[in-house]
Amino acid sequence: MTGNYMDCKIQARLARAGARKLQALSSERRSALLHRVAEDIRKERPRILDINAEDVAAGKAAVAAGRLSEALAARLALNVRKIEALVDGIHAIADMAEPIGRLLKRTELARGLELRQVTAPIGVLLVIFEARPDALPQVAALALRSGNGLLLKGGTEAIRSNRLLHKIITDSIGSLVPAGTIGLVETREEIAELLEMDELVDLVIPRGSSELVRHIQANTKIPVLGHAEGVCHVYLDDAADLDKAVDVILDAKTDYPAACNAMETLLLHQATVEDGRAQHIVESLQQAGVQLYGDPVAHRTLSLPVAECLNREHSDLIATVAVVEDTHAAIDHIHTHGSGHTEVILTEDSEAAELFLNSVDSACVFHNASTRFADGFRFGLGAEVGISTSPIHARGPVGVEGLLTTRWQLRGCGDVVSDFSSGDREFTHRVLPTG
Repeated sequence: MTGNYMDCKIQARLARAGARKLQALSSERRSALLHRVAEDIRKERPRILDINAEDVAAGKAAVAAGRLSEALAARLALNVRKIEALVDGIHAIADMAEPIGRLLKRTELARGLELRQVTAPIGVLLVIFEARPDALPQVAALALRSGNGLLLKGGTEAIRSNRLLHKIITDSIGSLVPAGTIGLVETREEIAELLEMDELVDLVIPRGSSELVRHIQANTKIPVLGHAEGVCHVYLDDAADLDKAVDVILDAKTDYPAACNAMETLLLHQATVEDGRAQHIVESLQQAGVQLYGDPVAHRTLSLPVAECLNREHSDLIATVAVVEDTHAAIDHIHTHGSGHTEVILTEDSEAAELFLNSVDSACVFHNASTRFADGFRFGLGAEVGISTSPIHARGPVGVEGLLTTRWQLRGCGDVVSDFSSGDREFTHRVLPTG
């Protein structure tokens, strides 16, 4: 047994023990703990920015040397606005209704025998993320509010920022729960060891490239929550308002091209190609610095270079353009080439909008709004631990609710099954109010 394995096992056990102490705290104390974390981050903002600048400088050097992609490097930088949004998000998580022990269902099984279903923490989470150091405090805040232990593995490109943010958080919580409740691992070897510990880790959440997610899925028995790719579509319908459409499309592609919720494919109703509206959209994107590639129809009608494939996540100022016959064809294209992340229809036709919203099988489906709204903070969740495209358990931006499971609680008076088997007692199965 390697030394690393023992260290990882100790960290996982500390996270589980810390989670149990965290769950034993009152809602008010966990809330106060989070408010303290938020204010400590705000207080340490100058030091955070200084340390983060070192990561950013190292990232630029790594890009120049070909060791880091520009997309990953773009996610490294923190600034005053990001830190303030981070602090506001943690305060919002602290102020949300108590998530643990929420009563979902009450049933009288028989007279004097009551069954309850309540929310409960999952246990120990392993969250693996690339580049973005602001993900660390967001995820930590969600784990603290939901009563889960947490093991974090950030990318080496943000190692200085991650270490400082982790220290600020563990110093903040240390008076009420053990610092090991939130653990930080730094090597790939540690991750490989942790992925084998299905008896100690309950859920793995990878946030990063499709290669990372697929590697995690292939190398663990632990349930994995997340998304492999963010191939997000925006469909320009024949009934779209052109001014609205330009604004939404530019925002979806250029606001943050490296994000998983950026537009990667623009679908054009064939009528918009025939009347010139599509050309206006294409020129607007090109003027904004976006490099466009087209399917065979877009190549022929809009003079775009041929796209090598129609399901690529570019994570850059690059997009694919495809021409479709109508809304049904747009939906079919999304189901064939999409990743189930976020899709948008731009139209003033309410019937087409409802068809799209109710037929597209993705985690997030929007009408006349940018794909960039697919975010836990923007959804009012305070933050997100990640975005899930799986239809099982949690889907879309995953906040506190997605980090909970349920348990059944039965309250009786010495009841035994044999009384029911013999016919001396009968089940009533009466639904009781939860309010």
